[in-house]
Amino acid sequence: MKHFRDILGYLLGLLLFVGLMPALMWLASGRPAFWVEVAAKDVVAWGMMLCGLLLSIWTIVYMKLRGKGNPMDAFGHEVAPRTQHLMTDGPYRLNRNPMLTGTLAYLAGFAIWLWHWPAVIVWVLFFTIMFIQVISEERRLHRDFGEEYKEYCRHTRRF
Repeated sequence: MKHFRDILGYLLGLLLFVGLMPALMWLASGRPAFWVEVAAKDVVAWGMMLCGLLLSIWTIVYMKLRGKGNPMDAFGHEVAPRTQHLMTDGPYRLNRNPMLTGTLAYLAGFAIWLWHWPAVIVWVLFFTIMFIQVISEERRLHRDFGEEYKEYCRHTRRF
């Protein structure tokens, strides 16, 4: 059952963050053509998308190997097994939410690539929902890890 929940968590994350959100941005932008002449903004956009995906993947792998858990937790509801240890090193020394930071960079790159304001609105709405999720998760982490988490927060930025 644990492996099924792990796989479910990874698939849900992949579908939501790498597939559904860019699709919503593309649809909201009026379904612009994907391949037009390459401009400087496209190079920046693809760089942001690549860096964002790499940061998110590094975080997921690190969380699985070191934290012995899965990142899929939604507004206090455990979708897949949570980590057993407070993660403060690896990508978590960069900020407290490296996976989300990577996802936000990926989606911001996608919005730049589309170059339509409705994509930015979708990004802002996504960020707002995720920020609320982060606040909820921070409360849980404080309950679960107490003073250790407080100390980590004092020395590490949220994003």
